[in-house]
Amino acid sequence: MSTRISLLAAGAVALAAAQPAFAQKQYGPGVTDTEIKIGQTMPYSGPASAYGVQGHVEDAYYAMINAKGGVNGRKIKLISLDDGYSPPKTVEQTRRLVEQDEVLAIIGTIGTPTNSAIQKYLNAKKVPQIFISTGAAKWDDPKNFPWTTQLYPPYQMEGMIFAKYLLKNKPDAKLGVFSQNDDAGKDYVKGLKDGLGDKAKTMIVKEVTYEVTDPTVDSQIVALKASGADTLFTMATPKFGAQAIRKVYELNWRPLNYVVSVSSSIKGALEPAGLEASTGLLTALAAKTPTDPRFANDADIKEFKEFLTKWYPKGDIADGSTVTGYISAYMTVKVLEACGDNLTRENLLKQATNIKPTAAPLLLPGIKISTRPDRYAPYTQMQIARFDGKSWVPEGEIFNTDAPSR
Repeated sequence: MSTRISLLAAGAVALAAAQPAFAQKQYGPGVTDTEIKIGQTMPYSGPASAYGVQGHVEDAYYAMINAKGGVNGRKIKLISLDDGYSPPKTVEQTRRLVEQDEVLAIIGTIGTPTNSAIQKYLNAKKVPQIFISTGAAKWDDPKNFPWTTQLYPPYQMEGMIFAKYLLKNKPDAKLGVFSQNDDAGKDYVKGLKDGLGDKAKTMIVKEVTYEVTDPTVDSQIVALKASGADTLFTMATPKFGAQAIRKVYELNWRPLNYVVSVSSSIKGALEPAGLEASTGLLTALAAKTPTDPRFANDADIKEFKEFLTKWYPKGDIADGSTVTGYISAYMTVKVLEACGDNLTRENLLKQATNIKPTAAPLLLPGIKISTRPDRYAPYTQMQIARFDGKSWVPEGEIFNTDAPSR
């Protein structure tokens, strides 16, 4: 009898050893059998409050996912706090999320200065700071900041795309450069100059910057017009982008005006500036414009409209931030699903930095999101588009800047 019991016990041990490792649940902070707690800060107030829509859309998307059963049976709980686009406030709120709320990760925080303020802290604590909404080059630094990834087209890449457009379509341009005086602005301008190469010195006739604390940017636009520039590179957040577009129009100045993607929202920037004043602007896009008639019967757009109607009826389909938030929430759910029952901070980072080419909803045809351990930047493709008074209309070929794996 004892021999039989011993054999049964040995068999049980062997069976247990044979079970796959993934069957064992591993949880990091903020995770239980029923919940995944994540956090972020958003500029619900302050100079970049137009971007706050992203947080509302993401919260609504998670509510939709939770209503369908959640992620592998777990509901997503998003704690989204206002930082007013103020770095000291971002630090305060992020420390609360990590140390008091004990979230699994910080996901989707908006802004270059705000994320810069918390990057060292989160990396030191090995807390994932993923899918942040900024395209600064500093986020693609796996060696020095392995816990930080972005989910926005890189600013330098976008600057290069416009440079290539100019060299092909207006090589004799007299270029004025208007940018925000921070890392984001510097990245855009670096990409522009790198793309222009040796011609940057002769093509750029005037460079001016603004501070996010400036009440207006009228004086900068007046100075650019006085320089004789016939082409303008406008790098600004929505509030200041709208001011710049409007002032150009009021001065009866009609340069070829490129507005960077962070300020290309029809609802957030172009409508405040005036649709007539905005007509003819150029930008670069990675995602579809939901108001574009060409996409009226597009399956992604139909699903997006249904989502807004049911889960975020206050959302404006013409606001680019609704699209950004929707894609961010979709990708967050995807990486959480990929984690399975190994919902540790280490595995979440692993999944976020090993994304196979993914045609996320609302991306333009041919554009995909992907990451590698040696390239955290998720976007390598964009397309030039022109505003026709109602919608952004893509033109030309998709520009791809991906480099082979190192």
